Amino acid sequence: MKVKLMQGNEAVAWGALAAGCRFFAGYPITPSTEIAEILSRELPKLGGKFIQMEDEIASLAACIGASVGGLKSMTATSGPGFSLMQEHIGYAAMTEIPCVLVNVQRLGPSTGQPTSVSQGDVMQARWGTHGDHPIIALSPISVRQSFDLTVTAFNFSELYRTPVILLMDEVIGHMREKVELPEAADVLRVERNGTSVPPEWYKPYGDTGSDVPPLANFGTGYRYHVTGLFHDQMGYPTQRLDEIDPWIERVHRKIDRNIHDITLFEEDGTQFAKTVVVSYGATARSARHAVKLARRRRSKVGLATLFTIWPFAEELVSRIADTASHIIVPEMNRGQLALEVERIAGRRKVTRVNQANGEMITPQMILNAIEAN
Repeated sequence: MKVKLMQGNEAVAWGALAAGCRFFAGYPITPSTEIAEILSRELPKLGGKFIQMEDEIASLAACIGASVGGLKSMTATSGPGFSLMQEHIGYAAMTEIPCVLVNVQRLGPSTGQPTSVSQGDVMQARWGTHGDHPIIALSPISVRQSFDLTVTAFNFSELYRTPVILLMDEVIGHMREKVELPEAADVLRVERNGTSVPPEWYKPYGDTGSDVPPLANFGTGYRYHVTGLFHDQMGYPTQRLDEIDPWIERVHRKIDRNIHDITLFEEDGTQFAKTVVVSYGATARSARHAVKLARRRRSKVGLATLFTIWPFAEELVSRIADTASHIIVPEMNRGQLALEVERIAGRRKVTRVNQANGEMITPQMILNAIEAN
């Protein structure tokens, strides 16, 4: 283990390298720029490629192209750039091309305040693109977890042939903590599932038992059609419903059938608690302290911390709603993930603790909501 003092953004960069990332294309934007700066220095040392693109649209396009060529690829941005990337997120989902996008959220809308924290992109991460497709979005609460979830993002991306979003926030990206990072050899890395069939037999979008077709890299003798249009198993555009419907079902099924492996969370005392705080990202740190203070005052309160934002942990929240009478959702927006909690909790009381002005939600604000029950 290497003991270091580092930022969350720095941990993301090192996590990407440990996961096998060998291509980064991006455009500088606060508060994610440190990721690009570090990878611009470190990637060439490992034979990787770093490209500063002319904008965020081109950045994700370059990542998609590099991924088809066989390189684990990543880009990093913040709110305005993330908005520009939405079309290509949908393209990567349609073409089932692995890539990782880091969004270090800042206050918005528009330019907002580049150095202020926010969690305002939660719904955009799920519903920002048009059409129906699943998405995986992860959210770390610490510097070390920024490293770990970056590795997980790459593993999920390769395992399920899908774009994965690392939905951070400015506080996690810029705060410094002492961390112990594993040696690269000790990091669990999922490699791309290639094909062993000859090129003339290869079906890039064939229906397999795992619902995830093997992905042959361009430049290895395999040539196939890649299009954002609905396509058949060979990748060619189609309007046949007997080809479109199976594709839609498969890309959702490959996530749904693995939901328990993808939805990552942590529970603390939720089983018998009458009040449970559901939190994520930097706000989870305030929630953890608020719960500790409440317990000192004899309150029976539990804490559920979400590390996977999408797909949403419906089973967890449903189980909490079965026993708890009060659920508190603190988040640095006007209430986004709270909508999902309210949808699942039904008639249970759900209290929102919101702040969307660029300032952190304090433990006292959450404690007040706990004690007001």
